[in-house]
Amino acid sequence: MVDTPAPNLASLVSSNPKIMGGTLVFTGTRVPVATLFDHLEAGDSLEVFLDDFPTVTREQAVAILAVARTALEARASAA
Repeated sequence: MVDTPAPNLASLVSSNPKIMGGTLVFTGTRVPVATLFDHLEAGDSLEVFLDDFPTVTREQAVAILAVARTALEARASAA
C-alpha cells in the first residue's frame, strides 16, 4: 500500500445540529460516518456500502478509512 498524506478531516466530514441532530456525516450528505464502519463490521464490502449510499463517493469513503488508519497508527506509535 502506498503511503499518502491524510486528507483534511474538515473537508471530509461535517457536523451540524440541523443535519441528523449533529451526527458526524460525510460532507455534502446526510450519511453518518459511523454507517461506513457499521457496514464494514457487519462484513459488507466497501462496494456494498457505496451501493447502499450513493451520495457518498468512493474517494470520501477511502479517505475516511485513511484518516482512521493514520489516527490508529499515530496512537500506536505514541504508546
